[in-house]
Amino acid sequence: MNYVVIKCGGSVFEQLTPSFYQDIVAIQEQGEWQPIIVHGGGPLISQLLAQTGVKTSFIDGLRVTTDEVLDVVEMALSGGAMNKGIVRKLAEANGKAIGISGIDGNLLETKPFSENTALGFVGEVTKVNTSLIDAFGKQDLIPVISPIGMDANGQRYNINADMAASAVAQALGAKLCYISDIPGIYHEIDGEKHVFHQLNESKIEELINQDVIKDGMIPKVQSALEALHQDVLEVSIVDGTKEHGLAEFMQGKEIGTRISLTKEVPYV
Repeated sequence: MNYVVIKCGGSVFEQLTPSFYQDIVAIQEQGEWQPIIVHGGGPLISQLLAQTGVKTSFIDGLRVTTDEVLDVVEMALSGGAMNKGIVRKLAEANGKAIGISGIDGNLLETKPFSENTALGFVGEVTKVNTSLIDAFGKQDLIPVISPIGMDANGQRYNINADMAASAVAQALGAKLCYISDIPGIYHEIDGEKHVFHQLNESKIEELINQDVIKDGMIPKVQSALEALHQDVLEVSIVDGTKEHGLAEFMQGKEIGTRISLTKEVPYV
């Protein structure tokens, strides 16, 4: 079975049109690719933490996660607003989806992200239960995964959604597609966005040195390259707010940015 892992961040969730969910259902129905969704939920987590009065902070872009914070994170990610909300949207598009977290069926085995104990219960995936994902695929179900993991002792961990999606894609040898609200990686010249529809490793390094790729896009492309070195077929960034953009991308049209290790890059 060929898989495409679609990572959808919390910040873009409310901007997605019905066509986005229709495209996912259509991709599955066409039979060549089995879609898997891994989602984040940063804005909702921050909102719920503020409402409950639980203090939060960040170190190097990662949310410091105490047990108290983790209760709110799990409620936000695995509850009705995000995980089940995506399942409902897919149902409205005549699809069949199942919403789960990385804890269910020991889907995402996890360990502490680093030795920096100040981060608390922030984790990284050590193993993916691919047989569970295969079982869902055989039942024509679209897995919708929230990035909460667990270790062998039952301790929960908050996992960065980009990292969780990459781990799932690596375990399955899948395509990895990051859904965004931008047209892809681009160079803005005289107010116009010139999108790089194809990038390889050397071109990415060149664009970072030129300060074309900068800020939060740098760790995203670096994690993309790391995933490609670990058997991921292709990594891409696609504008999920473009009407039927995902379907056009899967059809091979020049939508978004495709990242590979060595493929020739046309001049842009």
